[in-house]
Amino acid sequence: MGTESGSDPESSSNGWSRARGLVVKTLVLIGGALLIKRLTKSTTRRDHARVVSRSLTGEKFTRDQASRDPENYFNIRMLSCPAAEMVDGSEVLYLEQAFWRTPQKPFRQRLYMVKPCPKELKCDVEVSSYAIRDAEEYKNFCDRSKDQRPLPEEVIGDIGEHLTTIHLNCCDRGKRCLYEGSTSPGGFPNSWNGASYCTSDLAILKNNEIHLCDRGFDENRNQVWGPKEGPYEFKPATSSSINENLSALNILYQSSIEKPIQGSLILQD
Repeated sequence: MGTESGSDPESSSNGWSRARGLVVKTLVLIGGALLIKRLTKSTTRRDHARVVSRSLTGEKFTRDQASRDPENYFNIRMLSCPAAEMVDGSEVLYLEQAFWRTPQKPFRQRLYMVKPCPKELKCDVEVSSYAIRDAEEYKNFCDRSKDQRPLPEEVIGDIGEHLTTIHLNCCDRGKRCLYEGSTSPGGFPNSWNGASYCTSDLAILKNNEIHLCDRGFDENRNQVWGPKEGPYEFKPATSSSINENLSALNILYQSSIEKPIQGSLILQD
């Protein structure tokens, strides 16, 4: 009997199946490698600066903290929004603080400049605060429509005296915060209420909460203003934080009008 010529159809089919399987596996491996590379791509300092800017922006209150410890903390409203952008990409934020019952009367107004840390420094984000040359013109800046605000070029022109600079680093894994940092050990010059210099500590938490602690010290390193029990804890606004009427805080607020406020960094100007 003679043998049949040509290949076995079943063997050929198995060969193609194996080839397709190898192709699929290769594509999966390549795709997985690309995905891992994308996920593990290092975040740049500019990316960190954007996150910090977004975290600082918005309406936040110290309501919970004031409820827990009304002797040492007031319910403060902090409101911040983008105001301009510098040529180098640094973002300028307008920030004001006011008693929660009188948001239209801020007692503190600042311009904050947020940018990546210089390469020579071991930090991720640099946050600097500045006085405003004509602060009256900026009251309730973020509450106004954009056509009622000073123009970005006007904002840049109104950046006044440099007050503080905080260098932030990413927080270690397992901590509640995203970023934390402080001013240099010697702080910055400050003469309010007998101070010789001031320091600032800032932490940005994962829930968009901001912890801020500004303190003033005299020449003998005695604290003369600022919170002594820990930083102010600013939490994002909620309907209850805006609308709930806290009688205890109302009484505290009224009494604060009649006597000097002690121990609050927030009120330092």
